[in-house]
Amino acid sequence: MTTQEEQMIKQGDDAEQILGSSTFNVTINELVDEAFKVFVNTEPHETEKREETYRHYRALVDVVNHFKHKVAVRDSIKEQGDTSQEEDE
Repeated sequence: MTTQEEQMIKQGDDAEQILGSSTFNVTINELVDEAFKVFVNTEPHETEKREETYRHYRALVDVVNHFKHKVAVRDSIKEQGDTSQEEDE
């Protein structure tokens, strides 16, 4: 296993810990709820405010998906390592 792969596994482990954190999840959910409330309570002419709120929401989704991707990469590296060890046996 390369140093880069070891770093990616560490990042995946860290990301999984963050995703499993109740504090992180409560915070993300509160921010999503707040963005939704702002979005639905805008007046028809407040398009810029809705667009800004949508970008805020998308940023939250992107952060969560980024962490999920790091976990998936880690799992893929581990799976490849397991497969190569089985082939060597």
